[in-house]
Amino acid sequence: MENVFYSLATKGNFNKALNHFFKVNDIVDYIESRRNLADVMNMDLDNGDLGKDQILPIVGAVIRDKYGYSYDSFNIPITVTEFNKICDETAKWTAIDLILVYYNPNGEILLVNPKNMAHWEKVREITRDQLLVIYAKCLKEESDKKIEQEAIVAVEEMIAGKDVFINKEFIDQTVTPRVPVKKPAAPAELGKRRMTPKYSVQVTNELFHNGNVEAWKRIIESYKASFPDLDVMIFYENEVINDINTLFKWGKVKSGNLIFFQVVGENITGVSKLQKYFFEGASPRFEQFLKLGVGRILKLF
Repeated sequence: MENVFYSLATKGNFNKALNHFFKVNDIVDYIESRRNLADVMNMDLDNGDLGKDQILPIVGAVIRDKYGYSYDSFNIPITVTEFNKICDETAKWTAIDLILVYYNPNGEILLVNPKNMAHWEKVREITRDQLLVIYAKCLKEESDKKIEQEAIVAVEEMIAGKDVFINKEFIDQTVTPRVPVKKPAAPAELGKRRMTPKYSVQVTNELFHNGNVEAWKRIIESYKASFPDLDVMIFYENEVINDINTLFKWGKVKSGNLIFFQVVGENITGVSKLQKYFFEGASPRFEQFLKLGVGRILKLF
């Protein structure tokens, strides 16, 4: 007789499992909004919203079983400490989503979006003879397993230090990329202040209406209250949005549209949480940010 549910016999284990299922549902929402799993999960891990023991169960259930990513287990042939070439090359592959699961010598499991240099900086090096599992998904309307396998082999060869042939099918300008937009040149009026890349937030509510706008205003208000020296800039269709109210006029922004934001300042922090809250505020769950009365600031950061 199977004993799959025996561990749920205690209240603590049951609640832990329930919270895990809620988290999986949240992550699926992010994936549906064209986010990379490694980006989403590393954000939650950094914020303490996810435990390391949840990494492999989520990868297995979401990436392998639900979305059917192709994958291959790879024994790293050489120690690698320089990742710029891999990052720059894979960032061009707009038709391919990639997730790496690295088992480091300390027994830790690390998730990497190879298109995100911040992930490589966190890993620092991938060590010879360690295990790396590479997942790939073709983002075109009709997924192509052959293209996915070719992308996996190309990543393996780049890690091995080889020159690789890049299939033109890896690139499709009609596919919305799952990586942040590259950092533009800073406007002169910003002086020497730092500027993050533009990060995308996909609207998952049917319409980005007044409620979503008010949620975003309160999120920004909370962020500014915690970090008064930092500024949040909002962009839509390559234009700076000085008045967020304009985003809902005439039903301008609908489900599936992307809104971008940047943070500007010296000691930039809290960006991962800000991105997470913006996503929630652009979803049907925006009402959670409107519960406090007018004039009261949310304590989100």
